[in-house]
Amino acid sequence: MILGNVIGNIHSTIRHPFYDHRKLLIVEQIKPDGTITDDYLVAIDCVGAGPGETVLVLNEGNGGRQILESKNGPVRSVIVGIVDTIIEENTP
Repeated sequence: MILGNVIGNIHSTIRHPFYDHRKLLIVEQIKPDGTITDDYLVAIDCVGAGPGETVLVLNEGNGGRQILESKNGPVRSVIVGIVDTIIEENTP
């Protein structure tokens, strides 16, 4: 799982039929303390997320296909949750 911030939408006129009626979002990866990393990914939105929201991304193709109920869909990353709060616990 990856923690990230949604920073934009992907729009295209030509794409694989699997992506018809699916929203694609650009997600920049962050650390639990909110620090932005240099990584980003494009993910299918399953929860109604939008720009400015902190999200949880499943970044594994087989799990993504299971969520989208597709045996062979061309998918790698799926947004599976919108994060309300991050609480870091100190462990000794």
